[in-house]
Formats: sequence, structure tokens, C-alpha cells
Amino acid sequence: MGFTKLKSELRNKAPLKLAVAWGVDYAVLRACRDALDLAFIKEAVITGPENEIREIAVQNQLDLNGFTLLDSHSPAEAANKAVYLVKENRCDLLMKGHLNTSVLLRAVLNKESGLRTLGLLSHVALIELPQPRLALLTDAAMNIKPDLGQKAQILDNAIDFAWSIGLDNPKVAVLTSVETVNPQMQDTLDAAALSLMAKRKQFRKNAIVDGPLAFDNAYSKEAANLKDIDSPVAGEADIFMVPEITAGNILYKAFAYASGFLTAGIIVGAACPIVLTSRSDSHDSKLNAIAVACRSLKR
Repeated sequence: MGFTKLKSELRNKAPLKLAVAWGVDYAVLRACRDALDLAFIKEAVITGPENEIREIAVQNQLDLNGFTLLDSHSPAEAANKAVYLVKENRCDLLMKGHLNTSVLLRAVLNKESGLRTLGLLSHVALIELPQPRLALLTDAAMNIKPDLGQKAQILDNAIDFAWSIGLDNPKVAVLTSVETVNPQMQDTLDAAALSLMAKRKQFRKNAIVDGPLAFDNAYSKEAANLKDIDSPVAGEADIFMVPEITAGNILYKAFAYASGFLTAGIIVGAACPIVLTSRSDSHDSKLNAIAVACRSLKR
């Protein structure tokens, strides 16, 4: 299943309402326009300076039919308004516009007015690999250097999200720099522990988890065979889990820029999926992310 098939699955489902924080960006607005035209969403509520948003629309001949603009004078105010819309069930999904992620997360994580749940928030990037098929990469954007307990929550979030978009019983590769357990390398110990936790049914939903695996073994069955690695995940991983944010960020950008694979980004673990793409991401990437978030709520 690639992004095209995922989008086609939304056509027979009821559209949702999307709140966008500080939507002062043509790529964001265009992605919302396309999501409206494709009936993924039925309304896009955009917070930000109304005059500036309308000027962007006029300059790019963008139809604002289906948009509701809520005038806001700062990114923080816009983020708070967008979060409030979801909190009060006036919108179903939240999307980051042209503002810093930290500003949006500050509103999301507010103990009184935010969308925080008891679990850990984490980032899931979706990559369209050849065939085409979708694979998840986590965590490349939020948790800096998670310990084993946090890794378990990140993996649990990713497995649950995979199920929500139709990747049942996903295969998970827990990545490290090597494929053997080394007592002097904590990441390999964590990977082995996560694999055992999956076998003991310690996650919310079933998954086949194997690690430690180096990326070549996880991505290529041939590479695993050459190293005599017998793994049910090799070459078939639905989820790539990285040990920390630097490795994840580099791998994500290699997928997106060096390989040219289509991508999308979502924050999971909050009260609703949060569309979180980079300000440099293309309109297509932002539209893919909206579609994925909608699909995750339509199980």
C-alpha cells in the first residue's frame, strides 16, 4: 500500500475537520485546498493573520471556499486557538503551519488546555518505499535520546499507529549500528529487550519485532542473507525504529532527499493525530500527511 492507495481508501469515508496553527504558508494552504477537493476533510480552520492569509491566497489564485479563518496575531496565539478547536471537538485533527514545532507543542502539552494524554508523544514519519509500500520511521523528530522505557512507549505508539492505517501485525526492525548484542553498546541491549517485550505481548497490539539489526539487514533481505542473519523482518520491515533522534533525522532526510521517496510526518500519542511536517517539506508531503492522519481516525 502506497500513498495513492491510502488516499483512495478515504474517498468513501466521511470527511473530517482540520485545524491548522499559523497557516501562513502557500504549501500548507494548497495542501488543505487539495484535501478539501478530494473530500478528505470538509473544513479547514486556519489560525493566523487573516489579511496575510488572504493575500497569499490571492497571489496564488487559491480558492478559500471551505476555509474558515480565525485571525491571530502571533504563532503562540494561533497554536492555542487551533488546539482549543480540537479540545472542544470542533475539529478532528491538528496541523502545524509555518511556525516552530516547539510553539505548537507548548500548546499541545499544556496540562489544562492541551491535548496531552497519559502516554509519551512521539513522531512517526511515513516513507513510500519501492513496490510501492509504506513504512514507518520513528522517532526522527521529538524524543532526543530515549531510555528503554521511553523506547517501549515510542514503539507502542508506532505499532498502534501502523494498525490504524491498515498495516496489521507490522514487522519492526529495531535499528542499531550492528546486528549482534554487545554489552558495551546500550542500544543493542535495548533492541534485544524490545524484541522480547513483543514476544511477551507487552505492547497494545501485536507486532513482529526483531533487533538489534543494522539498517542494511533491515532494509535488504540479500544483505541479511550475506551475513547469515535469519530474521522475519529483514527486507520486509513495516517500522524502522532508530535509537535516537540524530540517527532518525539523518535517515529520514536521506529517504526524502537522496532517495527521493515520498514522505509524511505525524505526531502520535496525543488526543488526536497531529500533522507535523517540516516547513521545507513539499505540498505533496503535507497532503500525504493530512491523508494519513485522516486514515488513522477511520479504522
